[in-house]
Amino acid sequence: MADRRPERLEALRSRLRAGQLDGLLISSLPNIRYLTGFSGTSAVVVVTQGAAFLLSDFRYRAQAAQEVGDVARVLIEDGGVWERLFRLVGEQPGLGAIGYEAHVLTASGAQQLADGAANGRPWRFQATTDIVETLRTVKSREEIDAIRAAGAVATRALEHAMARVRTGQTENEIAALLEGALRTLGSEGYPFPTIIASGPRAALPHARTSGRVVGPGDYLLVDFGAVVDGYCSDVTRTFVVGTCDARQREVHDAVREAQAAALAGLRAGLTGRQGDALARDVLAARGLGDAFGHSLGHGVGLEVHEAPRLARTVDDVLPAGAVVTVEPGVYLEGWGGVRIEDDVALAPAGAELLTEFPRELITLS
Repeated sequence: MADRRPERLEALRSRLRAGQLDGLLISSLPNIRYLTGFSGTSAVVVVTQGAAFLLSDFRYRAQAAQEVGDVARVLIEDGGVWERLFRLVGEQPGLGAIGYEAHVLTASGAQQLADGAANGRPWRFQATTDIVETLRTVKSREEIDAIRAAGAVATRALEHAMARVRTGQTENEIAALLEGALRTLGSEGYPFPTIIASGPRAALPHARTSGRVVGPGDYLLVDFGAVVDGYCSDVTRTFVVGTCDARQREVHDAVREAQAAALAGLRAGLTGRQGDALARDVLAARGLGDAFGHSLGHGVGLEVHEAPRLARTVDDVLPAGAVVTVEPGVYLEGWGGVRIEDDVALAPAGAELLTEFPRELITLS
């Protein structure tokens, strides 16, 4: 696999120059992994025009050296990271304006920066937002392949788990079946808490999996993902346990038709608003527009929710190489809900499907 980290760092430096910044302090862990390969849970990175540094602690001495290699200089600090950071910044020539990730840093961290820039020091810290995230929006072929692999793990796990679902099980028990299959089949973890929502609870778009017992005729909404090489997939299917009725089939068919229209029409170059309308117009024509309360989709990558967004409020153009979810849903309070979700990579000619699993209504015994 090609090592994209040097070109990512150069792309970041180009953005810093355009923003008249001499360096960037990075505290977002997904951004740190994107730029350096480090997958630990405690680090900060400083990127200047001439160098890159990763500061971490004793727990990650061996891991950081292995994962980062020579793309950045690894500094292991057994004392206070902030003091080491200020010493490091002071050792770099020509640093004036240093950006920091204002959307990530805590208020306490921001105060540390303010204190560190005081006392006549020659640099100043400047709030920035989404500099690295903007670079992450467009995926390389290797990143797309990793998301596809995560999608394959997810859909195989779904097939394995749903074959074992029975009435009388709880949502928690079904989640355990699915999460066990994900780990067995190679997922590094879970990109978000698995959602199993049954019966009327399927009308809760982000339901918390519960101890509710699944009964005959219940909808079973399953929203989950896998992680491969740090990259996430995000998949939703809605089943019926036992025999479905005409209304359940009608609503499911409407959502499936809406998703099919979006998958067929979605492409790079549309705005987020235009992409969202591909599915929303279908549901509105069926009289279900008001029951589709969330946006059509969001970006997927090192995080399960990232840029870009497909929403009624977004006029930004969807770039080629972005990976997004396509997840129309209908939610009827007190009755139930349906969502069907897949991941696609965008190109000017259309959308490349990265997750494969039947979309027609499946009944589980």
